[in-house]
Amino acid sequence: MKCQDIGVLLKLVSLHEQENSIDQYRERRNWPHDWGDWDDSNNPLNLPEMNLYRDRGYITTRYTARALEEETHISKSQINLSINRCYDVGLLRRDRHSDIPRVNIRALFDFIVYGLKYVFPAKPGEITRGIATAFAAPVLREKLMSAGEFSLVWPDARGNTKGQAIQPLFKSATFAVRQDPKMYALLALVDAIRVGHPREANLAIEILSKELGVEQR
Repeated sequence: MKCQDIGVLLKLVSLHEQENSIDQYRERRNWPHDWGDWDDSNNPLNLPEMNLYRDRGYITTRYTARALEEETHISKSQINLSINRCYDVGLLRRDRHSDIPRVNIRALFDFIVYGLKYVFPAKPGEITRGIATAFAAPVLREKLMSAGEFSLVWPDARGNTKGQAIQPLFKSATFAVRQDPKMYALLALVDAIRVGHPREANLAIEILSKELGVEQR
């Protein structure tokens, strides 16, 4: 596997939630103003009109390599390779009715919790400007009294936070999270598990289990 495979899987998780939870997705169109950590006033979140989500043909197009490339900036060829690798190892399976790739949520959760930090380790680096991740991201920020002296950030010129740099799982992650609140939350939680001490990592695992809809073992 490659680190970008996790990004593709998390995007597929987000798309499946949008597909199955129309009311929740409508609420996300009015996401709180502080859900992100960047200056993007000239490029507001561009979400589709809700009636399109009732059209099965349109939903299917969102899972194509072209559509995934547009929302993640991972190339179509790399997306296809990622999807094939994930099929091979059992992290993806085909929907019997639509042939859409569906994430094996339990397997993905277990891999993130027990294996990710060893396969794709992360180490905080220099102080820079960027987008808050891990304990400093909105999904965790209000839930920890203290998570270290410095925030962790993905280096990005549009970011609003100064902190220690941590390389995201894939190069275009800072683009992908600006398109999708769910994607931002999931990637930040993954980082908290990769770099956090037991207290912080355990909290991130608890929240991730709720975000993915799986029970902790």
